[in-house]
Amino acid sequence: MDQDLDGLSREELIAEVKRLRTGIRAHRDSTGHELCWHHPKLWSLLPERVTPEVAVPPWPKFLRGCLRYRESLDRQLPNAPVLDREYE
Repeated sequence: MDQDLDGLSREELIAEVKRLRTGIRAHRDSTGHELCWHHPKLWSLLPERVTPEVAVPPWPKFLRGCLRYRESLDRQLPNAPVLDREYE
């Protein structure tokens, strides 16, 4: 799957690592409502161009999953600041 890397020079590999790190950091540093979204920019860092087949649960199950995710943040990051704004 990653044969595209085999022919790259050292400099090209370093540039690729930096590009990927930039994308990972952008995702890592997302906050607020950005945490809950579909992330095609992150996925586009991969060389293979596919259209992900995203399946979404019905609303009640989806919302329960959102609640569990938010509760897990409360457990894992209990002192995280609260960003009290609506999604626009």
